[in-house]
Amino acid sequence: MISYRHITKIISVMMAAAVAFCIWLMGLPKEAVETLGGVEVPMEYETGLFDTEKLMHIDIQIDEGDWADMLENAMAEAYYSCDVLVNDQKICNVGIRPKGNTSLSAIAMNPDTDRYSLKLEFDHYVKGQTCLGLDKLILNNSYADATNMKEALVYDMYQYLGADASLYNYAEVSVNGEYIGVYLALEAVEESFLLRNYGTGDGKLYKPESMQMGGGSKVGNFSGKPPGYDEKDDATGKGRPSERGKMPKFEEDMMPAGEDSAETGKARETETTELPGGELPDFSGEMPPGGGEFDFADGEGQKMPDRGKMPGGGHAMGGGNGANLNYTDEELSSYSDIWDSEVTDSGKTDHSRVVTALKNISEGTDLEKYLDVDNILKYMAVHAFSVNLDSLSGNMAHNYYLYEYKGMLNILPWDYNLSFGGMNQGPESSASEVVNDAVDTPFQGTTFFDALLENETYLSRYHEYLRELSQEYVLNGRFEEVYQGIRSRIDTLVETDPTALYSYEEYEAGVEMLYQTVMLRAESVKGQIDGTIPATDEEQMADATELVDASEIDISVMGVMDMGGGERKSARAAKRQ
Repeated sequence: MISYRHITKIISVMMAAAVAFCIWLMGLPKEAVETLGGVEVPMEYETGLFDTEKLMHIDIQIDEGDWADMLENAMAEAYYSCDVLVNDQKICNVGIRPKGNTSLSAIAMNPDTDRYSLKLEFDHYVKGQTCLGLDKLILNNSYADATNMKEALVYDMYQYLGADASLYNYAEVSVNGEYIGVYLALEAVEESFLLRNYGTGDGKLYKPESMQMGGGSKVGNFSGKPPGYDEKDDATGKGRPSERGKMPKFEEDMMPAGEDSAETGKARETETTELPGGELPDFSGEMPPGGGEFDFADGEGQKMPDRGKMPGGGHAMGGGNGANLNYTDEELSSYSDIWDSEVTDSGKTDHSRVVTALKNISEGTDLEKYLDVDNILKYMAVHAFSVNLDSLSGNMAHNYYLYEYKGMLNILPWDYNLSFGGMNQGPESSASEVVNDAVDTPFQGTTFFDALLENETYLSRYHEYLRELSQEYVLNGRFEEVYQGIRSRIDTLVETDPTALYSYEEYEAGVEMLYQTVMLRAESVKGQIDGTIPATDEEQMADATELVDASEIDISVMGVMDMGGGERKSARAAKRQ
């Protein structure tokens, strides 16, 4: 019989070997990792940075003039060089830039704040440089979220179900030692994310972005670099504009690139034209020429467009060139919004695999071959629970990543600051529509998920994940634990936050309203999957008597995005558009 002493030695040797193997694996070239067949790679930053029991501390050490220039020219999303102290580790010559689309524009146009979301690229100037293995870190500013908690909560739900999603934590952020606020820190969905989740290096990653309207006209896209941007400055770490006081160039073929227009780092190869006088384009919301005329409103004598389509044969906002993941034909050019937003390098062979998968998915053929079914069902469950209309759930086909490996597609989540009704501030009924949002018709901007929802086996599994969220996560106490834990860590930081977009009183009211909303949402979701509450939009509109009472909920208290034009849509109207 082996003695206890020898057993201890054996275990110690095995643990040491396992650690050595992980370290060796992380240092392998791409080709060697691929031969291991997609082994998930443990990363040091998982616990070193994203232990949610401990706040992350970040000090951005940057030339004061560079910091001021970056804020002044934030819309250019140009990189600047800085050193970053993350907890007790210093990383030198890191790339930093403001990030976002709607949030970036909103902050830029607001004279009272310069609180931008930020992207830290540890490997921007120094190839292969990381922070404990992490290549890129996102710092979100909680735009339109008075709770400072929506995104953290949603990503925690993804972790609870074991879905492929970014790690998260809160960060106390300083610039040159001066506290500037509490931000949500997120693992960027790029190389280190892929290595942590999939191991192999030859899967293809895209961030489809499209806000098309009508027959293909596009609106508003910054070229990604300001006028006079000097490319050679990148080599010195001073990638900043050489001219001041001008608006960035706009593409003649305009299209906003989604919540992170420069996320892919891929410059579009289209001729650009500087607008006269540095004026912004007209974002009045009117239909561009060629798109046909229509009214989104559910007025008398008007018909809502079919799901994913606009009158006149066009596509709904966000669906024109493949971003809504609907299969149209075999032409690769029909899906340009996917290829143009590649994160990893890809070619026609890779694109053909995606189109083949989309075709089979649309026909409900060999779903297990063309979809990572279980992970996508988890994505659907969290996404539906969180009522995120700034996405495939609503009329904008963006804020997600598409991952393809050997012909199999996967959906990866992104951007949840506008979840739980943050896209609308409509009539009183909108609160009920958020709380009772129909779980069996969760995606109105795409038909991509229809084959899963129409399959009894997959629908049942999807419902089980919804049951885990509603019953086990929320009603059985996990949500309470997460909620109280977050408040204990960030309340004081929010109260003393010098750049906060909401007052501390608004934050307190917001998080309390979010708590009530999540509890009622769980009650409604549980009722829908149990069959006591209607689970489709059509059934709910036909009979609303069994819906959960949300009359005490005020969505606006949690923070909302003003859609412009003075008119704000209800949740159901936004979803159906």
